[in-house]
Amino acid sequence: MTTIEQGADVSADLTHQLREAIQDAEFAPHQRLIEADLSERFGASRASVRTALLNLANEGLIERLPNRGARVRAITVAEAVEIVEVRMELESLVARKTAQSLTAEDAAVLRELRGGILDAMHEGSLIQYSRLNQQLDRVIWDASGHATAIGLLERLRAQSARHQFRLSFLPGRATLSAPEHVAIIDAILARDPEAADHATRVHLAGIIAVLRSQE
Repeated sequence: MTTIEQGADVSADLTHQLREAIQDAEFAPHQRLIEADLSERFGASRASVRTALLNLANEGLIERLPNRGARVRAITVAEAVEIVEVRMELESLVARKTAQSLTAEDAAVLRELRGGILDAMHEGSLIQYSRLNQQLDRVIWDASGHATAIGLLERLRAQSARHQFRLSFLPGRATLSAPEHVAIIDAILARDPEAADHATRVHLAGIIAVLRSQE
């Protein structure tokens, strides 16, 4: 591997790490992202940090300010709704793909997640519930084998994650969304692509409705 290729790999990995950190609310909206601090935190060169920030700016996750560096871009509710509308098309696609090619190993993971999601809902453990929902999305995405859709979903999820994380803690939200997640899992376990598509759309339409109620 050449030095240029190694540098590209480092920048791609750092871009992923920064995207995950923003998605997990480790950086707040409008928070400045200082190259020197990020270089120290992630053990990367300033050049790699600069490239990663440029990548994230192109994705719309951060904004670069003249003579002031970069900061996390705040996503409006209206933008969040648009993002979920696009996600609906992509997530219904990967749900169909997963239902069509489900392996016994992935089925076992989905059954375990199904039980965990219901347990977390009944126990009122909202942080655990949110974490399991993220795991569910990742399992369905990866099991679909659709690399292009997965790449797009990762970027879109990072942009709207802060809004959806907040929605998870709305009173009664878990009791509504848990059955929707279960319906998606059951459709995939039944290897029914159309039912998986429908259940996914119903779930994301519910998210859109709640987002719009927050405007």
